[in-house]
Amino acid sequence: MFNSIVVPILIIGGMGLIFGVLLGVASKVFAVKEDERIPKIMEVLPGANCGGCGFAGCSAYAAALCKGGVKTNACPVGGETVAEKIAEIMGVTAEKKEKMVARVLCNGSPDRAVQKYYFDGPRDCYSAHKLGGGEKMCAYGCLGFGSCVKVCKFDAISIQNGVAYVNIDKCVACGACAEECPKKVIKILPLRSKYTINCKSVEKGKITRHDCQVGCIGCGICAKTCPKGAISISDNLAVIDPAKCVNCGLCAQKCPQKAINKVTPEGLVRPEPKQAKPKLTPEQIEALKAKKAAQMKDQSQPAGQKEKKVKTEQVKADTKFNDVVKDNIAKEAEAREAGAAISKEINKKADDIDSTQEMEAQK
Repeated sequence: MFNSIVVPILIIGGMGLIFGVLLGVASKVFAVKEDERIPKIMEVLPGANCGGCGFAGCSAYAAALCKGGVKTNACPVGGETVAEKIAEIMGVTAEKKEKMVARVLCNGSPDRAVQKYYFDGPRDCYSAHKLGGGEKMCAYGCLGFGSCVKVCKFDAISIQNGVAYVNIDKCVACGACAEECPKKVIKILPLRSKYTINCKSVEKGKITRHDCQVGCIGCGICAKTCPKGAISISDNLAVIDPAKCVNCGLCAQKCPQKAINKVTPEGLVRPEPKQAKPKLTPEQIEALKAKKAAQMKDQSQPAGQKEKKVKTEQVKADTKFNDVVKDNIAKEAEAREAGAAISKEINKKADDIDSTQEMEAQK
């Protein structure tokens, strides 16, 4: 009984000890040496694991740095401070990197963009996008259901009046929002570019104007106005070259659709579009045509004929006035005669009544 219990325990324990020793030896013999710089780099990285560097996370970025071929300033969260620390660990000079931010290239809030229908499904952009491209007539506009907000780890995006807004003070340009957007209306652009064309529609101007009050119609006024030639028209859409733009703002002032807006830390300065002129009735249109035709006819007449016409019209007006006065005088005379006749008749009836009463009294 004792042997049947103890012997198996000793055998299993001995086997475990042997395998343990073998595994320990193998781990030393076949061990992969880790670069001692990786833990140091991991200490200076922010640990956001946002993927903005182009790698799966901070550890993958650190390993890639040690392998070589990767820039020390790829971390969008850490910025220049982290880049300098990484460069010091790597023993290289830190590269300079321009500050980038996300921009939402859409200005079509529900009060400005034509709606096709009301989406009553799950409140995310992908679900709305699958149903006919979303609520808006514009096939390129922001859906406004906040899928970008959910993936942003830095609370840099919010939905305001049905359109996504980016807070450039909080944005680190990780690109998660741009990757998530089904419409691809979010683009990573240099922070120094203060003006953005907030539209991605490549439809013809007539269609864009019908779908949205503030969409770019590709008229080219901004391109003609820009003193630096920083704007071009491509596929019915204006495009700003950040390398040439000097932020003068002339394009935003001249844009008839107000599709070019200035960027501030709180979002975009979005001026109200011009109110559409009220439509005229057919009667008003005909009256305006007649008035314009009369003005053109007057302008085409010689000066002598104009003066003669004025005098003739004045004589006609005086004659008409005199006729009205005479008519009023005649009407007043008729009224007086009628009043006198009525008074005479009343007096006669009164006399008759008095006579009748006297005769009855004598009887």
